[in-house]
Amino acid sequence: MKTLCAEVRAAFRLTRVGLHLVWGVAMVALVYPWIDLRLKRWLKQCWSRQLLQILGVRLSVNRETSLPGGLLVSNHISWLDIFVINALAPAAFVAKDDVKRWPLIGWLCAHTETIFLKRGSRAAAQRTREEISDRLRAGGSVAVFPEGTTSRGGRVLPFHAALFQSAVDAAAPVVPLMLRYVDRRGHPSRAPAYDGEITLWQSLWAIARTSGLTAELCVLPPIAAQTATRRALAERCHDAIARCLEQRNGMPLAAAGAAEQSAEERQTHCHSPFTSVA
Repeated sequence: MKTLCAEVRAAFRLTRVGLHLVWGVAMVALVYPWIDLRLKRWLKQCWSRQLLQILGVRLSVNRETSLPGGLLVSNHISWLDIFVINALAPAAFVAKDDVKRWPLIGWLCAHTETIFLKRGSRAAAQRTREEISDRLRAGGSVAVFPEGTTSRGGRVLPFHAALFQSAVDAAAPVVPLMLRYVDRRGHPSRAPAYDGEITLWQSLWAIARTSGLTAELCVLPPIAAQTATRRALAERCHDAIARCLEQRNGMPLAAAGAAEQSAEERQTHCHSPFTSVA
């Protein structure tokens, strides 16, 4: 009976997600051309909050605060992370260049401040870093996932340092964000994890059929970038996020990592389209 209820709940939620996506496309196509950037970001935030509500995901933030403009740095578990962060602070995300060619999704990303990165080209990577720096200097927020891949959320993978250079060049604050998903009992949930060979549809279905899911977002103290190197910034952000995750999970980081990632699991990370570069 519980399984049947979960399946019905998932079908109902996904129907609403489809309608919400149609509304998002219409909003970007018909409303965005006529409004300023501030209102666009507000609409993106509202749309993201509504998506979480439709999926039955509650957002819990450790403090009531509006994030300063800067480089937002988070651990990465799921495609859902993007909307969790946007629900708190609408930001521009860095995505692989091939996302532009995805049907519908690529069009939406291209019209909602996404910064596209072409892999394998030093010149393109430099242009991306310069574009991020320009947005940071203008007071905007740019979000990156410097692990460069998703995990199951039990540990924080090593950070790539390249995109931290943009914060150094712009003298912009770096804001570490710790993200995790928990069930109704407060235990870590793997339902949103987008790793291994799982498809986007399978991930969406797993989230939709889960009840009592909460996205916990911890906003950690900003780190000044003016006098730091990009590698030092990456290490400080990684350590801050890892410590916070360890405290929230209530277990030593080494133990969390062992439980999270066996030798076989190391081969099954799903490379996220929203990622950093080495």
